[in-house]
Amino acid sequence: MKPSFIALSAIIAAVGIVGMKKPDYVQHVIQSVSPASDDDLAARSSRLPQQQPAFQAVGERAPVFHEIKHPSEPPLDTVVTAATASTVDESALRYFASQGDTARLQAEISRLKALYPDWTPPKDPLAIPQNEDKQLETMWQLYSQARYAEVRKAIADRQAAEPAWQPPADLLDRLGVAEARLRLINASDLKQYETVVRIGAETQSLLTCSEVDVLWRVAEALYRTEKVQRATDAYTYILNNCQNAAERLATIQKAADLLPSKTVEELLAKEKTAPDGTREFDSIRDDLARRFVAEANADGKIVVPPQYVSRVERLAETGGLASDALLLGWYYLPRGDMEAAEKWFRRAGDKEGSASASQGLALTLIDRNVPLEAENVMYRWRDASKEAKAVYLAATANLLALDPPVSIKAEVLKRIAAEVIKSRNAATAQQFGWYARALNQPQTAVQWFKTALGWKLDDEPSAYGLAVTYLQLNDMKGVSEIQRLWAGRSERIAKLGEEKEASEATKEQLPVPGETVTVRRKARPQAQAIAVSDEPQEYRETQDVIAQPRERIRVATVRDCRTTINPETLSPDAALARGWCLMELNRPLEAAAAFEVALLGSTKTREDAAYGQSLAYLRAGLASKAAVAAVKAPQKRERALELQKAILADKAIAAFDGGRPREALLALDQLNQITPERTDLLALRGYAYLKMKRYADARRIFEALAAIGNRDGQRGLAIIHGIFHEHD
Repeated sequence: MKPSFIALSAIIAAVGIVGMKKPDYVQHVIQSVSPASDDDLAARSSRLPQQQPAFQAVGERAPVFHEIKHPSEPPLDTVVTAATASTVDESALRYFASQGDTARLQAEISRLKALYPDWTPPKDPLAIPQNEDKQLETMWQLYSQARYAEVRKAIADRQAAEPAWQPPADLLDRLGVAEARLRLINASDLKQYETVVRIGAETQSLLTCSEVDVLWRVAEALYRTEKVQRATDAYTYILNNCQNAAERLATIQKAADLLPSKTVEELLAKEKTAPDGTREFDSIRDDLARRFVAEANADGKIVVPPQYVSRVERLAETGGLASDALLLGWYYLPRGDMEAAEKWFRRAGDKEGSASASQGLALTLIDRNVPLEAENVMYRWRDASKEAKAVYLAATANLLALDPPVSIKAEVLKRIAAEVIKSRNAATAQQFGWYARALNQPQTAVQWFKTALGWKLDDEPSAYGLAVTYLQLNDMKGVSEIQRLWAGRSERIAKLGEEKEASEATKEQLPVPGETVTVRRKARPQAQAIAVSDEPQEYRETQDVIAQPRERIRVATVRDCRTTINPETLSPDAALARGWCLMELNRPLEAAAAFEVALLGSTKTREDAAYGQSLAYLRAGLASKAAVAAVKAPQKRERALELQKAILADKAIAAFDGGRPREALLALDQLNQITPERTDLLALRGYAYLKMKRYADARRIFEALAAIGNRDGQRGLAIIHGIFHEHD
């Protein structure tokens, strides 16, 4: 018969009652959860006989708790100690019987049987005569009412009055355990986890199935003090030894609140199966599946076992809860399964419209390059939260950046413009400028570029857009003024207006195989403000922008690519040269169209065109399109690798700027698999962790950066310090 831990605790208590010296192997039980070092514990274990643990920390040298059967001793259920020869202290039994407290009476009978195997409980416990010692009776009454300090005082008063009187050892033992329980619970409530572990180590009789709440608290304390495996062992011990169905179920629920889903899955395997085939933990498996998926949504690195994802999918299909569909949508989105994410976000929105469902759906639509629908989906929820507003503005920016530009209804343009003004969003204002230029409305473009600069003084792309639009209008005074203001801070603005032969432009812009591609989505010079009004002029021009088809001027050569031309009229080689020329002028969307024509050329031309189109889309902030362009023609290994790095970096930056830190981390993780992380992207990772409130991970990143003098790292540490200082 396997010895139980309760029996072991009883043996320890019995030995203590009669004053016997505890043998070494019993002393080891008491010390096995002490805060001693692993080396100390290993040294102790080396001096002990072989023992069988109740639950052993896998891969660790020191067990948490032990059930021990000494090789030289008979089984515990046949042990006869000196305590069994003494008179059994039945004072507590008599008191509980006199009070009619049958629950405590039965617990006391079980305890005495464990302590004294030869003891036989009375046939009629309620017939036991009351204690003749009235003072002792009062002490037991105070004990049963948890008035432990008064018990101590009563004992001290009687010993003072009767020096020869000694309190029953059973009362002292039970009183000490009860006081330890109170201290442990108080420490647990105050989150003093080291104290909880220490008290548990000092009071082994609390670590039994009859004190399962204490076991739960000790397990949590072990977890909070970074002894995760030992906490797992504690929950495993309960499931292996304790039989109360409600407590076993609660044990799984408490473990799931702390432990990783993989570990909880191992604990679930210890459930019991009823004769009818039902499993004891079936009632919480649905909630656990939801919890596992929710945890994975908070941490993109977590992989949920397929059976739990399937269970949530089944719940979403049969139960019809919008919350289940939302869980699945946010699970699939950062993992790149946009088709599944879109399906579940749509289902959630159909069941119960919400900002969260609309945000997720809009993100999948943006990824699928249908930002017009994304704008429509998010417009209703644009003011629900900061995140909702960011997604809406991202949809509008992507809509205006489509190449070729799409026809947008006047009322849609009007409401987008109103939201841009309300939010003072420079990114979409800038895209309004490029959209107006694409439709050959330079005056409207000028107004929008000025507005963007008024809201974001250091927005170099808007300054460049304003300058090239002035150049288109032949306003050389305006061009010169912008060049003066941005002197030394923007090379492309400084060179604006310089004419170069097409051959020179092509030679300078064609990439050298294997050269590094550096993506800079936004320059951040500390610019002097350009004097502009806070608000653009009346939006009559904006509302009418779709009524005027873009004028296309056909030119026979590409000597000056500043003029508008339909690239389809050019040969593939000429279109390639024009594409690189347009890239020099920072007109990436027009360059992408030219490269598309060049894709019809020879093998070498197609390779360079695909490469150029990828760079053009990257410069325009369209990483998804860049990824598609990169595979339109085979690339040299070095060039393909650099493109992949640039695309992933741009995706991470765009996701972070769009308020999607989980998606940013996913892109950074993919990038980290092929190349060491750049310092600026490492800082981006830190701020993504910060947005997700993963402060420990963020602190680790910022500390590493601060150690090399990086300002982003120092700033990040200051932010974290401020957060926790406010909480203090």
